[in-house]
Order: sequence, then structure tokens, then C-alpha cells
Amino acid sequence: MYVESFKQLIVWQRSVEVVKEVYRVTKIFPDTEKFGLISQMRRAAVSVPANIAEGKKRRTKKDFVSFLRIADGSAAELETFVILAKDLFPKIDFAHLASLLEEVQKMLTTMIKRLETPRG
Repeated sequence: MYVESFKQLIVWQRSVEVVKEVYRVTKIFPDTEKFGLISQMRRAAVSVPANIAEGKKRRTKKDFVSFLRIADGSAAELETFVILAKDLFPKIDFAHLASLLEEVQKMLTTMIKRLETPRG
């Protein structure tokens, strides 16, 4: 099925949910993290749907895959920050965020593999 808009991609929709969850969770962080982990987590999170969207708009499969890889890298970066934050702030529940992020990472991996597989 051909998808006209990046907004129709479920991986984009889920990654937007990740961003919202990151913002929700980081509101609970101490103010001392405003320019540290909060900023880093939010930037990494926003990068995921932004790169999916930009790649889709480039209109070539090669470019799309390249931007999906960048999105996947940002997701891995965010995963690292979540792991650190879990240790630093054990009273904060990161379960929903971790679950959403894992789902997005699996979807990105699957999309990249499918787009790179030659059709014959």
C-alpha cells in the first residue's frame, strides 16, 4: 500500500507519541536537569519523527532509508538517555516511554530492512 503523507505512517505516529511521553516524563525531572538530560532527551525524541517526515518528503527510497537510519540513531540515543534517567531518578516510571520507544525502534528496523530488500 502506497502512503502519500508521512503523517499516515504508523511509525511516525508512534514516534510522535514518544515525543509527548518524553515531555510528560521530563516535566518531573529536577530543575537542575533543564539544560542537561531534559534538553538532550527532548531533542533526541523530536529528531525521530522529524527525520521520518523529512525522509518521506525526499521522495526517493535511498533518501528515505537514509533518514530512517538517522531516526533510528536518534531513537538509540534516546534509549541511552532513558537508561541513564532510570538510574538517576528511580522514583519516576519510565515503563510506558520505554515500551513506546521499543515499538518505534522495531518498526524502524523492519521498515529499513524491507526498503533495502530488492524486489524481484
